[in-house]
Amino acid sequence: MRGRTIYPGKVGGEAMVSKEPIGFYGGIDIKTGIVIEKGHELEGKCVKDKILVFPYGKGSTVGSYVIYGLKKNGVAPRAIINKETETIVATGAILAAIPCVDGIDIEKIKDGDVVEINAGEKEAEVIIK
Repeated sequence: MRGRTIYPGKVGGEAMVSKEPIGFYGGIDIKTGIVIEKGHELEGKCVKDKILVFPYGKGSTVGSYVIYGLKKNGVAPRAIINKETETIVATGAILAAIPCVDGIDIEKIKDGDVVEINAGEKEAEVIIK
């Protein structure tokens, strides 16, 4: 699948997929990487070292800082794949140097799939292995 690069990088890993948007501020614990948003389909799961796949972000602009904090605390996802990356997630991924791509048909990626991302300057390729 081809998409747009938000932040470049080449990385692979296990997909953690949410059909729901993710709000990082108040939704993911900055120290543990565990999803704490009540009722969210990923509640109780840890994003550390996962390829985090979700349609788009939601919530406060503080979410960008949370993504950066996850990286600084060693509990960040390896990469982010979105259907559409909005400003909060884009800013956080760039600050934290986390590869991030969008324009991807996330419906084709299943929880637990091994995914490889090759994100160049502008275009990105996502391969499901």
